[in-house]
Amino acid sequence: MAAPSVILGIDLGTTSVKAAVVEAAPGDPSGFVVLASCARAARAEATAQSPLAGPTCAREQDVSRIIQALNECLAALPQQHLRKVCGIGVSGQMHGVLFWKTGQGCEWMEGGAAPAFKPRAVSNLVTWQDGRCNSGFLASLPHPESHLSVATGFGCATIFWLLKNSPEFLKSYDAAGTIHDYVVAMLCDLPRPLMSDQNAASWGYFNTQRQSWNMEILRTSGFPVHLLPDIAEPASAAGRTVRAWFGIPKGTQVGVALGDLQASVYSCMAHRTDAVLNISTSVQLAAPMPSGFQPAQTPDPAAPVAYFPYFDRTYLAVAASLNGGNVLATFVQMLVQWMADLGLEVEESTVYSRMIQAAAEQRDTCLTITPTVLGERHLPDQLASVTRISSSDLSLGHVTRALCRGIVQNLHSMLPFQRLREWGVERVVSSGSALSRNEVLRQEVQRAFPFPVSFGQDVDAAVGAALVMLQRSLTQEES
Repeated sequence: MAAPSVILGIDLGTTSVKAAVVEAAPGDPSGFVVLASCARAARAEATAQSPLAGPTCAREQDVSRIIQALNECLAALPQQHLRKVCGIGVSGQMHGVLFWKTGQGCEWMEGGAAPAFKPRAVSNLVTWQDGRCNSGFLASLPHPESHLSVATGFGCATIFWLLKNSPEFLKSYDAAGTIHDYVVAMLCDLPRPLMSDQNAASWGYFNTQRQSWNMEILRTSGFPVHLLPDIAEPASAAGRTVRAWFGIPKGTQVGVALGDLQASVYSCMAHRTDAVLNISTSVQLAAPMPSGFQPAQTPDPAAPVAYFPYFDRTYLAVAASLNGGNVLATFVQMLVQWMADLGLEVEESTVYSRMIQAAAEQRDTCLTITPTVLGERHLPDQLASVTRISSSDLSLGHVTRALCRGIVQNLHSMLPFQRLREWGVERVVSSGSALSRNEVLRQEVQRAFPFPVSFGQDVDAAVGAALVMLQRSLTQEES
C-alpha cells in the first residue's frame, strides 16, 4: 500500500484555529506542498458563568466556539483536496484542560453542506493563561516526580484547584484532555482519551523518562486519576474517523495530538543547528538538545528554561514567555479605552498600525519597559514596570519602541544568545503573527540575537502537525 500523500493538519490555538492540506512532493522525501490553508478567529472567551469559574484571573474558553471555528475552516477548504486526505494531524494550545462525558462529548450533524460535530456534555476549556492557581496554592500541592515544575494553567494544577474548590463539578465528567486531545477523541470516538508525552508533560505530574503519570503521588493526594488520559507516542495512530467529515472519507487515520510548540518547531527547524523563535500571543524560543540528553529529575520552579519532549525521545530546550503579542494587544486596548474616555472612537487596528509606524521612525529610546503584565511561570508574581522615564521619551514612538524591546529583552534574559551559542546554534528561524505584523519587533530580535535571523517563515503549527504525520507515514512505509 502506498504511503498517504495528502494530510490535513489542524492547529487549535489560543486565538485562532488553522487548517492546512499538505501533499508530499513527488520524489522528495523531505519536500512538501501546501495545497490549501485556512484560519479563523476563535473568539472563544467564555461569557457564560461557568460552574468552574474561579476568581477574576480565571481564563476560560467556550469549546463550542472553538469547534465552530474549526468547522468554518474545513468548510472553506477545497473539497477536491479534502477528498484525497489520507491522514489527519492535530495540534493545539498546550497546558489547558477541558472535561467531557465519554460517549456523550459531541453530536454529529448530518444535515447541511457536510457532516460535522458539535460539543455536548463538555465543560469550558481552562486555558494556559488561567491564573487561579496562585503561588500559595501551588506551594500546597505535592512535589511532582518530574523534571518540570507545575504552574498555574497546567491541567493537573487546575484539576487540583477544582478538587478543592468545586469537587461536585468534577463528578459530572469521566474524561479530560487538552482541546486537541478532545478533537481527536471525538473524531475517532475513543473510549478513553489519548495524550502524547508532549501534552502530558505540559500538564505536570508526568515523568518523561518513564512515560507515565505520577500515579502514586496523585492517588495519595486524592487526585481523580481516572480523568487522566492514556499515553501514546505523538502522531502515532490514535484511531480512524468514525464518520465522513467535510468530504474526508470515513476511516481516515488520525494521529495522537501534538503540542503546538512542538508542531511549530517541527515546521520551522530545517537543521539541528537552528533555534526557533515564535512570537504570537506568547513567545517561545526553542533549541534542540543532543540525542541522549536527559534533564535532571528535580524540578526547578525558578528556572527560566524548561526541557520539553520533542520526538523520538529527544528534548527541546524552551524559554516560554507568557508575554508576547498579548502585551501589545493589552497596550492597544488601553490606548483605545483612554481615547474612548476622552470621547474619541478609534479602531484597534488603526491604533496598532499608527503606533508601529511611530516606533519604526523612533530608532532608539532610553525608556525601559519590563512588559511582564502576565508574570512568568518561573516568576509568577512579577509585574510590569516602566523605568528611566524622562519627558523627552514619552512620545508614542518611544513607548512602543521600548515595549517591543522589552518583550524581546525579557526573552533574552530567560535564554541569552551566549547559551544558544554553547549549544551549537548557528541561526535563528523566526515566525509568528506578532513578528510578521511588526517590523519593530523584528528589528529588536536582530538587535538582541547576533546570529543570522531568518524572518517570514510561511509555516505554522497546522502545517507542522501535517508534516509530522506525513513523515511518520513515509517512515512506516519504508520499514
